[in-house]
Amino acid sequence: MHQLQTTELAELKKAKKLLENPNLAIKITNYIGVPIEKAMKLLPAKAHTMISKAAREALLKALEYSMVTIIDKQKIKTSKRINKLLTTISGGIGGAFGLAAIPIELPVSTMLILKSIAEIAKSEGHDINTIETKLNCLEVFALGGNSKKDDSSDNSYWVMRAVLAKEISDAAKYLAHKGLARETAPAIIRLVNKLVARYSVVITEEVAAKAVPIVGAVSGAGINIIFMDHFQKMAEGHFIIRRLEKKYGEAEVKEAYGEV
Repeated sequence: MHQLQTTELAELKKAKKLLENPNLAIKITNYIGVPIEKAMKLLPAKAHTMISKAAREALLKALEYSMVTIIDKQKIKTSKRINKLLTTISGGIGGAFGLAAIPIELPVSTMLILKSIAEIAKSEGHDINTIETKLNCLEVFALGGNSKKDDSSDNSYWVMRAVLAKEISDAAKYLAHKGLARETAPAIIRLVNKLVARYSVVITEEVAAKAVPIVGAVSGAGINIIFMDHFQKMAEGHFIIRRLEKKYGEAEVKEAYGEV
């Protein structure tokens, strides 16, 4: 029997609802009125390679940024609304210039999302200057269902946590001892590869939607808002659970998660 209090169970229920929210593909399909599978067919053959490469570069830059930046001590703080506005602007640029803009737009969008994720982590009481929390922020980029199978499983969140656990642990140990001296260190590369495998799928869905002929700069901006909102919801649910785990332990929270 779990020990969580009534208010904490309500928070956990909220986290579960956020994490099991319909995936990005469903949200985008509803927005553009075209099945995402149809939109994917509009992408050129080289798109997937380009997106995967851009996702890797974006996540490496995000990792570097998070390790050398003490976000908590920055004077300028941005709200979710401002982050979404900035992401809207970058989305408008991407929508206007298409696939060619991905290597430029994606690092900007990723950095804005990371900053928003860190702010959410801080709001849930986490110390965003620790290596653990910084890596937990990056972990959010791999969360959120990207398939019907994911969406139908109450355990998809925990499965992804388990998939990433060793890589995050190894990366944390490396960063604690050597810092981000070498981005090509095996521990760093293994973590980034796992994150890219999921993040690039979400990005491909986003880019595919922008490739639909009826989608221009304005709709491209709207898609980026959905993109940002998706990760903000994942972050909020993730860090509510992380906060409860610090008090009760992962096993206890996981058991309660299955019951709420």
